[in-house]
Amino acid sequence: MSKSSFQVPVHVVPIAVMAIHLGLWNKWAALATAVGLCLLACLAGATAAESAGNSPGQASVLPGSADPNVWLEEVSGERALSWVREQNALSTKELEASPLFEPTRRRMLAILDSKEKIPYVEKHGAYYYNFWRDDQHVRGIWRRTSLAEFRKAAPNWETVLDVDLLAETEKENWVWKGADVLYPTYDRCLVVLSRGGADAAAVREFDLTAKEFVPGGFYLPEAKSDVGWRDRNGLYVGTDFGPGSLTASGYPRIVKEWRRGTALSQAKVVFEGTTNDVSVSATVDHDHGRTYEFVRRGVTFFTSEDFIRHGDAWVHIDKPADAILGTFEDQLVLKLRSDWSVNGATFPAGALLACDLEAYLKGERKFEMLFTPTERKSLAGMSATKSYLILNELDNVRNRLYALQLRQGRWTRTLIETPGFGSVTMNGIDPDESDDYFMTVTDFLTPSSLWYGTLGSTNRQQIKSLPAFFETKGLEISQHQATSKDGTKVPYFQVGRRGAPLDGNNPTLLYGYGGFEISMLPTYSAGMGSAWLERGGTYVLANIRGGGEFGPKWHEAARKQNRQRAYDDFIAVAEDLIARRVTSPARLGIQGGSNGGLLMGVMLTERPDLFKAVVCQVPLLDMRRFNQLLAGASWMDEYGNPDKPEEWAYIGKYSPYQNVVAEKTYPRVLFTTSTRDDRVHPGHARKMVARMKEQGHNVLYYENIEGGHGGAANNKQAAYMSALAYTFLAQELMQGKAAAAQP
Repeated sequence: MSKSSFQVPVHVVPIAVMAIHLGLWNKWAALATAVGLCLLACLAGATAAESAGNSPGQASVLPGSADPNVWLEEVSGERALSWVREQNALSTKELEASPLFEPTRRRMLAILDSKEKIPYVEKHGAYYYNFWRDDQHVRGIWRRTSLAEFRKAAPNWETVLDVDLLAETEKENWVWKGADVLYPTYDRCLVVLSRGGADAAAVREFDLTAKEFVPGGFYLPEAKSDVGWRDRNGLYVGTDFGPGSLTASGYPRIVKEWRRGTALSQAKVVFEGTTNDVSVSATVDHDHGRTYEFVRRGVTFFTSEDFIRHGDAWVHIDKPADAILGTFEDQLVLKLRSDWSVNGATFPAGALLACDLEAYLKGERKFEMLFTPTERKSLAGMSATKSYLILNELDNVRNRLYALQLRQGRWTRTLIETPGFGSVTMNGIDPDESDDYFMTVTDFLTPSSLWYGTLGSTNRQQIKSLPAFFETKGLEISQHQATSKDGTKVPYFQVGRRGAPLDGNNPTLLYGYGGFEISMLPTYSAGMGSAWLERGGTYVLANIRGGGEFGPKWHEAARKQNRQRAYDDFIAVAEDLIARRVTSPARLGIQGGSNGGLLMGVMLTERPDLFKAVVCQVPLLDMRRFNQLLAGASWMDEYGNPDKPEEWAYIGKYSPYQNVVAEKTYPRVLFTTSTRDDRVHPGHARKMVARMKEQGHNVLYYENIEGGHGGAANNKQAAYMSALAYTFLAQELMQGKAAAAQP
């Protein structure tokens, strides 16, 4: 297990990706996240055809027929951008005129720019690095300090790279995307910079001692690259090498080894996948004094072929295609996504297995099960220290942490005492050096706090905490469950006024995602709290199928042909809120982004009677063409392939773009997206708005010209877009409520 990074933006509502902080898993989980649809909403933050007259239960677009709005898929086309600016002007004119908008925007920006945010760090050598944005550093600075300084209330930071200054000097709209630091000297890194926040980025070698880019150093132009150090003078590189080098999803198909002092064109091919693969990548995992080199061929989003380097040979690792692998010391660690029968034993989906790596490669299949899932218990994440493997388990969507230790070939397991509330994560700081860890504790109403401690010791110190960004007096958190259409119990969290009258008159915002095995966990959202809870709103977070709250089976239950179950679950939560008289359709709004934006589109078209307002962010909506737009082909393992008639038969039943009709009355919708989103195509939202307006529906649309898949490239943009959303929600749901005052 390699160095684990620990850098979570505090202003983001974590729709948490399983944080497997094994070095190899950490990188590949991050890649899957990037390839996938995990919008972290700031501050919450072939051709198709159509037949508007078809009923929502039928596939209403036939392959090969014309889509009159396809011109809106030209991301930077002059005609399309003219349409975008026209729609933006209409939406901003209405929402900016609200007396709620400007106070909300200012408060959001103050939160995002606050000097009191927790500066989450990652350790490289002697230094602790942090990327920071505020009102003086709009694009941000990458900075570092020592542990002793970091533990102080006001650390002394050393600036390593000023992105604002760099952008001004180079006359480029740079957005920070991260850095890969060279192990074990920590004196060089690969800095990743994006224009306007897109996934495609440039990679440049940087000297951490001189604090400058290396003249003649490694450089990759803008692309969706996968690159990492093999050693000081060599990189593993997957990038756009020219025609045929990318998959249909737009990710690297070929991995090469590139040696210093040679042209990229001279790099030696290490591995090639096929055009139909999702991606191919290589990684080097430094684990407790061992070095492992792996190649991963991502056949689909959830399946892979994996290889380990032995000398100059790449040895195939025989495992279930959908199992995720990692290492800990000399152990191979496998997380199963489906049941696996081997050597007369059957291990359940969601289990975590460990065995001796070299023995495994020789054919031995002697496992120890480190985690056993149950119907309501799943593995949320892992991390490592020098002596321990930390498991973060979810038990009915509540965290439980355990420290596992390998002694003389046997594993021991000890419960780690943690606060009995909220979401808890724990990350080893440096597995090479110590058993020290950082722990974050958060919930909807308690400001997030950062703790420092050492496994094996009961001493633990809170070293950082957010301030109380919003008033929580009189608020309470409760957990409930709804019964879905097929009888499945679906949990959800509710945050609102203690003793609020159950009269159906409480303005309520219901948030959901439900895809890609991504869990929705409680977190402290200063933006949502200040702009919604303080105004008297109730907030609800739904743990619907398709997510990872209860492991891979919870996700698998709503994948492909079973997708409707996720939508039925969300409907069940909404109906339960209404049945409990928490709210009513006239006071109920919903919000979701990316895959959650698709969820919003389906709710809009399937159950418009349930909701008064919808905020649909960076969404997929045209499911007939999603696999042909940008990274969409990579998601066919989640949704299905619309080019196959038998799969379009079930996709077409819910695809929002094909099922919106003129004859229905829909709740008001605010669609938001980004021109620079090169993951989910902005054409999805553009075309949906165009169609709905053609049909006579009253909708709003705002497209940020920058921002990438997160929707915003800096704090000002994030604050502005959040203010638009919360102003819209208050305007639609809080009219006539005394609590809807300015924040």
